[in-house]
Amino acid sequence: MAIGIWYTVRARGGTALSLSCAVLLYAAPSAPAAPDPAVRTAAGVPAPPQVSAAAWMVTDAESGAVLAARDAHRPLPPASTLKTLFAVTVLPRLRGDLAHTVSYGDLAGVAPGSSLVGVREGHTYTVADLWRGVFLSSGNDAVRTLAGLNGGWRHTIREMQTTAERLGARETVVKSPDGYDAPGQTSSAYDLTLFARAGLRNPGFRTYAATTAARFPAAGGPRSFGIRNTNRLLVGSHGVAPYPGLIGVKNGYTSRAGNTLVSAARRDGRTVLVTLLRPRSNRHNAVYEESRALLDWGFAAAQRARGAVERLPDPADPPGSTGAAGPQAASGTPGDEESGGLAWPATAGGAALLLGAFFHRRRTVARRMAARRAAREA
Repeated sequence: MAIGIWYTVRARGGTALSLSCAVLLYAAPSAPAAPDPAVRTAAGVPAPPQVSAAAWMVTDAESGAVLAARDAHRPLPPASTLKTLFAVTVLPRLRGDLAHTVSYGDLAGVAPGSSLVGVREGHTYTVADLWRGVFLSSGNDAVRTLAGLNGGWRHTIREMQTTAERLGARETVVKSPDGYDAPGQTSSAYDLTLFARAGLRNPGFRTYAATTAARFPAAGGPRSFGIRNTNRLLVGSHGVAPYPGLIGVKNGYTSRAGNTLVSAARRDGRTVLVTLLRPRSNRHNAVYEESRALLDWGFAAAQRARGAVERLPDPADPPGSTGAAGPQAASGTPGDEESGGLAWPATAGGAALLLGAFFHRRRTVARRMAARRAAREA
């Protein structure tokens, strides 16, 4: 760009002379940001947008193909996104029309500073009311009440841990079912994606996760009031535009976890899941806008991906079965889409190894049984 600079020079006779010159200043073009070496992408896709989150993952929900990820298996505090695991575990166990009158004991353990929907002692709510309190208002009071109906707080923790292990979640340690900060409680972008994907197969989960507003309790009455979903990407609020096709899932925040968000959107018959933990940007609404950018990228990338970074197990499969969690190479290597996810080489040598191991095991068992019989006879 050219900048004009004027000089005024006074001659010997006192006459002022005005001189001007133009100085050309060139701003060096800013170098593009270097790609993040921690980011892994499937073959055939463009580079994902750079975001500030400590960990994130983009997944095609139907196929389970992970399209891109950064530190997806890093254990981090999940905040209220852990309520997805709570819902996957407890929702199938309680009828939605079951009515419950809340006691003092139901609410006694709610931690100070918790997010609340406004459950009140002595009032009657249906289980469906309480689930709306969990999904829309992230109400820890609703979680406490539902856990009581499920057999108690500690029982629910054990059941959630069992569910996590059944789904193949290896970085999740449950200490507080509502996601409230607790020593040792962790999850990961990968695990939270597993929970959301499993939950979206439940019609009740899908309905609650996509609900933008409701009455609490739904039956109405003088003490009923309106509640609105706190997920800004779903409802559009606080300067965040709603994302087209968003169907949930859950947002969270604690001082230890920072902002966390699990998002799912559906477009042209495809569902993309984005899980994002602890954005480090100071930008307002960073967790929502970074999720938006990754969702946009995910829909474009899903059409071009060959293979996957890794592939989620099907919720119906036991952990360790074909397709279970674990890093996979991109296109063209064992474990990707093109090879069918084979864990053993499909060769005669691989078959021989399997048969050898089988007969060795049979001989070992036979020797042990014979030794036990001899010991009894002696």
